[in-house]
Amino acid sequence: MAKATILTVDDDPGVSRAIARDLRRQYGDRFRVLRAPSGDEALEALRELKLRGDPVAVMIADYRMPAMNGVQFLEAAMDLFPRARRVLLTAYADTGAAIDAINVVDLDHYLLKPWSPPEENLYPVLDTLLELWDTAPDPDAPETRLVGHRWSAPSFAVREFLARNLVPYRWIAADEPEGTELLEAAGLTAADVPLVITTDGKTLHAPTEAELAERVGLSTSPASDFYDVVVIGAGPAGLGAAVYAASEGLRTVLVERSATGGQAGQSSRIENYLGFPDGVSGAQLTDRARRQAARFGAEILSATEVVAMEAAGAGRVLRFADGTSIGAHTVVLATGVSYRRLAGAHLDSFKGAGVFYGSASFEAANCRGDDVYIVGGANSAGQAAVYFSRYAGAVHLVIRGPDVARSMSHYLIQQIQAVPNIRIHTCTEVTAGDGSGHLEKLTLRDSRTGTVSTVDATWLFVFIGAEPQTDWLDGLVARDDRGFVLTGPDLPAASSRSPRWPLTRAPYHLETSVPGVFAAGDVRAESVKRVASAVGEGAMAVTLVHRYLEAQ
Repeated sequence: MAKATILTVDDDPGVSRAIARDLRRQYGDRFRVLRAPSGDEALEALRELKLRGDPVAVMIADYRMPAMNGVQFLEAAMDLFPRARRVLLTAYADTGAAIDAINVVDLDHYLLKPWSPPEENLYPVLDTLLELWDTAPDPDAPETRLVGHRWSAPSFAVREFLARNLVPYRWIAADEPEGTELLEAAGLTAADVPLVITTDGKTLHAPTEAELAERVGLSTSPASDFYDVVVIGAGPAGLGAAVYAASEGLRTVLVERSATGGQAGQSSRIENYLGFPDGVSGAQLTDRARRQAARFGAEILSATEVVAMEAAGAGRVLRFADGTSIGAHTVVLATGVSYRRLAGAHLDSFKGAGVFYGSASFEAANCRGDDVYIVGGANSAGQAAVYFSRYAGAVHLVIRGPDVARSMSHYLIQQIQAVPNIRIHTCTEVTAGDGSGHLEKLTLRDSRTGTVSTVDATWLFVFIGAEPQTDWLDGLVARDDRGFVLTGPDLPAASSRSPRWPLTRAPYHLETSVPGVFAAGDVRAESVKRVASAVGEGAMAVTLVHRYLEAQ
């Protein structure tokens, strides 16, 4: 295969020669470096590369160019090479435009001119982007195919599982000729969706998550029967714990019942996480963390649900839904939370058929030109509103309170105010939904006036509060009245029905009522619901794991 290309576009000959020289010096042995003096000529070069089947890894475009600026070029180039990483080269005065371009072309990075010394300001950025490009799924490689209906809840469940686990797949509608042919070849009808065809040609009819995970290459069975630490839940807290535990030599297994990333993994863009000034999507952050944990030696089990935990002397036994079990010296509970259902709106029958809990950002292209309704006033809802505004005809943000200032970050409020097709409905509730086979209408109620209105709506995304899934811990681990896990100094506040701390020593800060079992992230009572704090608690839990093991 030909070398992949790094393409630079700049109308200033001096800048063009300089960046090409620095790139060839560092990457010339592995990549072909091309430069073009304008967006039009660069697009022509990309078309030739496309015809020859040559890959493009990175495109670097100057913002200020005549006829076609850098953002316009990158937007056009995305259609030719969607996998290529995108960088905007800009002067300090244009950083505002560069930040705006993040949402227009899903910009990966912007570089300030001059970038000298390249060892500090250019190469580290390119190293990260080239690694991301190299590990991203190749759309030309054999892919998993999913045949389903747009408004089929089981089809949506499979689609969500594949997307959130970053498994490349191609969606094929059951009523398209290709979908009909594949169903007939498998001996099925359009009523039998979903149908999954794996890369090796095997078919799966309406598979469970465990069956699907096993067939697409995700690990579902532990390699050992005993570990130093078992981390339950692969959101930011669990991933943080797995990275630190494995990097410090502990035998570590990370167990996730659905998909890595948790709620953060569904976010279209996280912009207030330390170290990512241009923002990062939840999927990108999750992928990096998962690969980092695996590189340090942590095992990662997908579609594996823990249903019980038992104390066995100094060890802990965890039982899975399939009847198997593993043992460990310590456990980190990082199961996070789930979005709360809309009470009283009778929307359960439309889940996956127009009603979605969380972002489901892979549905964005299907919303093109439609009205999208988003319920919730916190950051996750705001991020979804900004993201879907790129596709939808209008985005309606529905909140119960008088404004979003108390629940949403200031930077996000400013972004929303700058997007013309986002409308905020304050003091408003969704009271009902209606439709035949899928969501078609919503009933809204204004709590100030009592006015009830019915609107046409086929897309509803819900982000209203969260609740922990901790019923399986009942009777073993102390929880508060809402089900959040109590730790450290909060343990004495446990109700009389909850287990109390059994040892003479005080519990460690993140330690639950069971010695050696720790809680981190959103599942912990009184935790700060932020990605950064969850990662920090995951790392802190590992420090306390070491302290616990040393005392045994």
